[in-house]
Amino acid sequence: MPTFSYKARTPDGRVIDGQIDVENEAALIQKLKAQKLTLVSATKTGGLAALFKLGPKVKTEQIAIFARQFSTMIGAGLPVLQSLNILIEQTEDKVFKEILTKVRDDIGSGTNLSDAMSKFPSVFDSLFCNMIKAGELSGALDQILERLATYLEKAEALKQKIKGAMMYPITISIIAILIVILLMVKVIPTFKTVFESFGTGLPTPTKILISISEFEQRWAIFQVGALVAIGFIVSVLRRTQRGGYIIDSYLLKLPIFGQLVKKSTVARFSRTLGTLLKSGVQILDALETVARSAGNKVVEKALMDTRNAVREGQSLTEPLKATGLFPAMVIQMVSVGEETGKLDEMLLRMSDFYDQEVDNAVEALMSMLEPLIMAFLGVVIGGIVIAMFIPMFSLGSLVS
Repeated sequence: MPTFSYKARTPDGRVIDGQIDVENEAALIQKLKAQKLTLVSATKTGGLAALFKLGPKVKTEQIAIFARQFSTMIGAGLPVLQSLNILIEQTEDKVFKEILTKVRDDIGSGTNLSDAMSKFPSVFDSLFCNMIKAGELSGALDQILERLATYLEKAEALKQKIKGAMMYPITISIIAILIVILLMVKVIPTFKTVFESFGTGLPTPTKILISISEFEQRWAIFQVGALVAIGFIVSVLRRTQRGGYIIDSYLLKLPIFGQLVKKSTVARFSRTLGTLLKSGVQILDALETVARSAGNKVVEKALMDTRNAVREGQSLTEPLKATGLFPAMVIQMVSVGEETGKLDEMLLRMSDFYDQEVDNAVEALMSMLEPLIMAFLGVVIGGIVIAMFIPMFSLGSLVS
């Protein structure tokens, strides 16, 4: 049975988010009617659409530019429809232009901006729509859009830092593996023919190298296929609830990368929650949005547990501390923020601090990995070269 993520309007006019397992959208509407809710939008999140994240894609940079330009126009006193018309004309991305056109048409038909945007969750996520909703209710839409643009820019910068830190060793390792396979499959067999023409016994390192080469000639294609298959399976499993939780829990425990993941998670949590609270989003809605955008299933579950505790009347500090995922400094800052009534400011300051911590962690990681990778490549490639040339040195001694 597929899972639907939905937005529904309550009798008092509030828009709430939720997920439910139903056969189709008609059944979803009936379920919501029984709860006196009116469906605003629904997206099927189960099946292949969830596993492969199907749907229209727009770069985060494009959305950030849109939010900043939209903020400037609204701040200058232009109506929402006129601002959207101008932005649609200026947008070169065909997919984004089509989405903005549909949003404009919905607004022209009487739909709120946040509700119109919520129909495109792969472009305007729950964080974006909740902040737009807060801006509509407070009358400060231009300020909310400006905060959104700043948030998206900093979040994307953080994401690129982490991606760069992860991709460098992975790329070098893949290139090294391919070079070794090429040597084993193409180069060593040529030398083997030369070695056999010597008519003398070969040194042990050379024999081992030739045996490995013969093995790789038979199984290299299957090894590459197995690596691709494993990568694909892990990618698919990570998009499932159970598989994602298991993989993310291991990521947090890794000796080196685990600390980087934790720091980036704290930075994302602080910035997202701080931005939402500063924009006037209620704490329960903000925590749910932060959980869904955490990017880590373990953190997502911990934040949803925290939300449930806050809903039952607890402060934010104690359930966050109980998760065991957040450093003591974060807990203390949250506690001070709750006591002073400036939780949003504390969280945003903390996000800046952890952005810098991520920078430092990435630099430390790169400074440690580069010599390790070079040393590894030197040992492997050097070992192959030495094993190939030992017989030639031996032949030179015999001729002398």
